[in-house]
Amino acid sequence: MPEQPKLLVIGSATARMRDRLSEAFEVCIPSADERDAFLSENGADIEYAMLVGHTSIDGALMDRMPGLKILSNFGVGYDSIDTRAAIDRGVMVTHTPDVLNDEVANTAVMLMLAVARSFVRDEAYLRAGRWEAEGSAPLTRSVRGMTVGMVGFGRIGQVIAEKLTVFGTETVYHARSDKGLAYRYFPDLLEMAQASDILIVITPGGAETQHLVNAEVMAALGPEGMLINVARGTVIDEQAMIRALKDGTLGAAGLDVFEQEPHVPAELIALDNVTLLPHVGSATVETRQAMGDLAVDNLLSFSRTGAAVTPVPECQDG
Repeated sequence: MPEQPKLLVIGSATARMRDRLSEAFEVCIPSADERDAFLSENGADIEYAMLVGHTSIDGALMDRMPGLKILSNFGVGYDSIDTRAAIDRGVMVTHTPDVLNDEVANTAVMLMLAVARSFVRDEAYLRAGRWEAEGSAPLTRSVRGMTVGMVGFGRIGQVIAEKLTVFGTETVYHARSDKGLAYRYFPDLLEMAQASDILIVITPGGAETQHLVNAEVMAALGPEGMLINVARGTVIDEQAMIRALKDGTLGAAGLDVFEQEPHVPAELIALDNVTLLPHVGSATVETRQAMGDLAVDNLLSFSRTGAAVTPVPECQDG
């Protein structure tokens, strides 16, 4: 039986993923503490790799695997991978788009509603016995009639817009270009923020979008405005957001992602006009299984045919 090519998993893999991968590869899953020594001894033999998590993969790390052919990313976002360095080294990069669209969109909508209706605050109000002792909780906001500005309008953003139609909101969007869809396009983010009651951030992370939503954008959204982020924490200037939420420049926020995950600033946790989630936008059993299946499919397809199922846009032909 011919020797199987080595596959390095950076992160972890489910039993289902390991079983499928082991049919074609020698699966190597060193711990984070063991990885450096593993690469020193085995890096030259690694042809395939899978990234599960947000470990940064740069050219220097790829150079430790000179025979690397493909890097399969478990997730739709791949800003932790230096794609340009991969292309320069002839490494295919893949990701897992579409299979998580619904759940991330659902999370965005739920966060928006939770913020507008202050559900987390009101649950705490009930649990503390304040409903019985003090009477009804303060009134909250209806989203009907509000304008929701989408910061980014790719696959997930468009699914969010579809789901929002039932809530009586108007969706507008800012992206790199007008997509010719039935929603108003704003080439200028600041102008869209001024025209919006709610901003939902769903643009890719990375250097191009770092602190795209800055203090000026938040001030334009205003003291009644709501900011929702289900993209990457780096897209929002986190310290500027904390200041805006504390001084009333920005009304409220709902966040599933943060700049230095899993660290969340204590100042942010202390605020009662923020709803916080531990990056669970796509975290359902069904979605994670589909993501794992697609991440594995990319590796198996490439090993058998030389073509991946879902290469990242930069690695697509044409």
